[in-house]
Amino acid sequence: MESSLNFIAYLIYLPIVIVLTWYVAHTLFKNSKVFMLDIFHGKTDIATATNKLFETGFYLLNLGFAFWVMEISSSIGNQRSLLEVLSAKIGGFCIYLGVMLFFNLYLFFRGRRKARAKSLTLAPVPTIEG
Repeated sequence: MESSLNFIAYLIYLPIVIVLTWYVAHTLFKNSKVFMLDIFHGKTDIATATNKLFETGFYLLNLGFAFWVMEISSSIGNQRSLLEVLSAKIGGFCIYLGVMLFFNLYLFFRGRRKARAKSLTLAPVPTIEG
């Protein structure tokens, strides 16, 4: 019975973390197009390509982490233990995803700030002719 509950835990854990990762990535990178266009001064091709590369990296990093921490080291003996183990695993992964979301937002805002600062220093200064 114990090994079957561990297997059931894996069957519950995997779809949840995959869907959570997809949802966060989909929401983040759908909305980050605006930042990328601003960072790359409206150059759609480079903004879209960079956004797609960030999205791919986000999936690889987060799904890799989810699979890496998937192991349940103790035997699950009853349904209560099953729920407790799953809540710890999935809750920990949600916290990790939240940290990664805010880290990506930080990168987007930082890139936007640097792009704006660079465009201000490169902008021609108007001269007043008298």
